[in-house]
Amino acid sequence: MSKSYSIAILGATGAVGTRMIDQLAKSDIKVSKLCLLASKRSAGKILVFRGRHLKVQEAFPESFDGIDIVLASAGGKVSASLLPEAVKRGAVCIDNTSYFRMNDDVPLVVPEVNAEFVKAHHGIIANPNCSTIQMAVALNPVRQKYGLNQIIVSTYQAAGGAGQAGIDELYQEATAYLNDEPMESKILPVKGGQKHYPIAFNLLPQIDVFEDADYTHEEWKMIHETKKIMCGDKNSQQLKVTATCVRVPVPITHGETIYFMTDTAPTPDEIRTTLETAPGVIVQDDPKRQIYPQPVEVVGSQQTFVGRIRSDMENNRAYHMWVVADNLVKGAAWNAVQIAEELIKQDEVHGSQEFANLF
Repeated sequence: MSKSYSIAILGATGAVGTRMIDQLAKSDIKVSKLCLLASKRSAGKILVFRGRHLKVQEAFPESFDGIDIVLASAGGKVSASLLPEAVKRGAVCIDNTSYFRMNDDVPLVVPEVNAEFVKAHHGIIANPNCSTIQMAVALNPVRQKYGLNQIIVSTYQAAGGAGQAGIDELYQEATAYLNDEPMESKILPVKGGQKHYPIAFNLLPQIDVFEDADYTHEEWKMIHETKKIMCGDKNSQQLKVTATCVRVPVPITHGETIYFMTDTAPTPDEIRTTLETAPGVIVQDDPKRQIYPQPVEVVGSQQTFVGRIRSDMENNRAYHMWVVADNLVKGAAWNAVQIAEELIKQDEVHGSQEFANLF
């Protein structure tokens, strides 16, 4: 007999939290109880899960009593404060923030790539960065079959990567620009930064703060997260990774141009064939018919879309590809729910045989 699970969503009213509710509803997970948690400001809001209207509650440590699984996307400080409390009460937490990702004791999981890592958890599993997730999904089948020794990625990241506030700022600035009014920039490129620049009709080659060697924190995340996911070590020398991350005036869905080098020399057609049967990947690659992934066509999808696969004409065993995925779905909410499904599949969470009041 299959079990049912008591689940809490922390940050339920945010751009990712609302999608966690939606993706959980679409999953096969049997839910006996769903607790929607947020800040005091958002408490009292009504959200719908599988046809039932649920009231959002303010999050406290006691909110996790009796909870089996926590899906969290409420910011690093909130995760740092509340997730250890949830673990003390017996829950397994899947955290969408960057707070725990580089902790050696916390698995960093993309289910299509390293699902077996969920067993290494000590109560917390980290959801990787959205741009890292789609790159890992697209490149891991290549790595498994042909080897992979270097990645150079340039990202085209949606305003929604900064949350609903980023999307709102894009729309407000675009409206002002089209009405020949001044654009007011308050969020991007970094909410707490000294300067803010418009994203509407603009490109911002900065995502998060600048760190060592003039890389941004987003770029460092892509480098070290990719190594941790694929090699099991955030500082691995087995795989060279570098990144340039750019914010673009698109509401939702990230694009990436990925240049990669393999150990063997497959043809582009062989790479396409490999990816066509890869989990979570959809290949859209027919240049003669102008078929390639586009952000407007990918919004809401759980899959990662790959196109423009071609050889580098100047270097052997080097290739280009174009990768697109919904940063709030596969890049956040759906990946977290997939991890929850893996926890259940691998019997890493208790659950209950009780079927009363199932959603």
